[in-house]
Amino acid sequence: MKIIGKAEVDTVTDVVCDVCQCSTRVPVGGFEYATLGAQWGFGSKHDGDKYELQICERCFFETVAYLKEQRRIHHMFDEDEAKHVPADRFGLVAQDVYFGDEV
Repeated sequence: MKIIGKAEVDTVTDVVCDVCQCSTRVPVGGFEYATLGAQWGFGSKHDGDKYELQICERCFFETVAYLKEQRRIHHMFDEDEAKHVPADRFGLVAQDVYFGDEV
């Protein structure tokens, strides 16, 4: 026997970028954002701390650009060529992977 009744359910109505405070909602439905996170473990002075930020596409790539520049500065005078990762590949682990695809 089915018993039907109304139920109130919490759902995500928006995801706001933690940096610029803009909505990440896209017209086609859903949201476009990245989650940047860290969980510090034993031995770290931040042991037990967990961070999670939702950031829009623009802020994500601005952050990646900043980190690329920091890497370039830190390794500017290194003679070890292995440390010179091409800037366009920095952090990129896959391309042309869409929701539902396996990585």
